Amino acid sequence: MKKFFSILFAFLLLFTLFVNAAAADAAALSFGSKDTFTVLQLTDPQDDAYPAHKLLPFLKTAIETTKPDFIILTGDIVEDTRAGDLTSDAQPFREGVFVKGDYGKTLANVKAACAAVFGVLEQYGIPYAVAMGNNDYKAQLKAEDWLAIFAACPHCVTVDMSDDAEGHIDTYFAVEANGEPVCGLLALDNGKSFNEEQLNWLKNLQTGGVPCYAFEHIALDETNNLYEVCSVFDDGAIIADGKAMRLNQEIAHGHTEGASLPGGGSAQFPVLKEKNTVAAFFGHYHTSGYTGVYDGMTLGLTYGCQFAKSAPYGARTVTIHRDDPARVDTTLFVYENGALTPQVDAPYHAADNGLVKLYNLFATLLRTLSYTLKF
Repeated sequence: MKKFFSILFAFLLLFTLFVNAAAADAAALSFGSKDTFTVLQLTDPQDDAYPAHKLLPFLKTAIETTKPDFIILTGDIVEDTRAGDLTSDAQPFREGVFVKGDYGKTLANVKAACAAVFGVLEQYGIPYAVAMGNNDYKAQLKAEDWLAIFAACPHCVTVDMSDDAEGHIDTYFAVEANGEPVCGLLALDNGKSFNEEQLNWLKNLQTGGVPCYAFEHIALDETNNLYEVCSVFDDGAIIADGKAMRLNQEIAHGHTEGASLPGGGSAQFPVLKEKNTVAAFFGHYHTSGYTGVYDGMTLGLTYGCQFAKSAPYGARTVTIHRDDPARVDTTLFVYENGALTPQVDAPYHAADNGLVKLYNLFATLLRTLSYTLKF
């Protein structure tokens, strides 16, 4: 009997080593024979077991338009729960995956939602990864169930490398050329904060000093430094924190519908700098899409693709050059009328029609009144 258990233990040990080796291999990507490596960032599909009518065509259009080598979904794959989604899918008023008191049903709903999104990606045979979002955690699944969902998808290469006690899922991918790392991609999990264990993992991560690109769900506080206080009548002005603000035109461009006063910082940002991170891109805010540079690092928010909420919708590409991997080459896209087109530097505007013009006029008057009453 002892001999049997010894053999069984040896087998389990070898199996564990094999799984770990496979996970390590899964985290290696390659330029192949190409001079560039293109990452497609998609964010916030935020769907359920009944995918929005426009979501799956959008995913196909995004992939076929950008032809990426790698795809990263920066969180909120699922919507936890809310009042309803009206006509955006086949099941009005049944939005969300979370079923209170029924873990099995919640898990089944999450699996169905992920199968819809991941199923499109699987059709193209392109490796992809996930950085968890806050709504993914609100579904209240265990980390091992999320990892099992990822592992069941042949082209999903997400593995848990940080192994913190709270179950955050962080992955580092080396992008190689001729067997040597050229740059690194970080899929970081800040869907329910970024804790000290994750920070220590990041500090100790061995990257070989190559330029890195980070992707996560919630924007770091440093993005606030891309804004400036302005006149309420300036193009792109919004009211936030009791002030009129807009993207600082000298260091940032794009469209934003939310802002905070510059100042403050995150514990993560200086560690990213230590790891030679040249750019970090985020989701979470759905209708904000912009790119700027702060303290030498490119920072950007990317439009979501949750069609039960208002436009704009979009995606982002990051093209990494083999001969100059520290050169940040990113394009923000807007999805309209079934097509994905690059966003120009001017702020996004919805379709030009009378109703939209009336709404924009009303919104301008309202924000002007709000701004004036604060002084």
